[in-house]
Amino acid sequence: MRRFRRRGRSSRSSKSLHEIPLTPMIDTALTLLIIFMVASPIMHNAIKVTLPDGQAQESEQVQKELIVYVDKDGVIYFNEKKTTLNELLVQLKDAITQDDQVVFVNGDTSTSYGSVIELVDKIKVVGGIKYVALATKQA
Repeated sequence: MRRFRRRGRSSRSSKSLHEIPLTPMIDTALTLLIIFMVASPIMHNAIKVTLPDGQAQESEQVQKELIVYVDKDGVIYFNEKKTTLNELLVQLKDAITQDDQVVFVNGDTSTSYGSVIELVDKIKVVGGIKYVALATKQA
């Protein structure tokens, strides 16, 4: 008797396709993800030396805060109006609506450091102010 072979898949189905192991690739991707998640906040929390330009829109809560601007010539602005140091202190006393108010000082990068610190010292003396914050540029 003659044996007949089946045509088709019988000889080919016994061979298996080689599979690419995905486990090492997934482990590497997850390890990189963890490294970036840990390193990213560290890079964003660096101390900024350059003070802001003031281009960002602020939330409604921040707009209610007291903001003092000092331009590159050392001119002081409060409520978008040019003022002197003595007038600023009087205006701040009038503007304080509650105790523990926060005052933000936005100084230009070319403003002398000493004049900004002098301004901060004078503002701290005004009653009802919790603290004075120096604003920095958001990265």
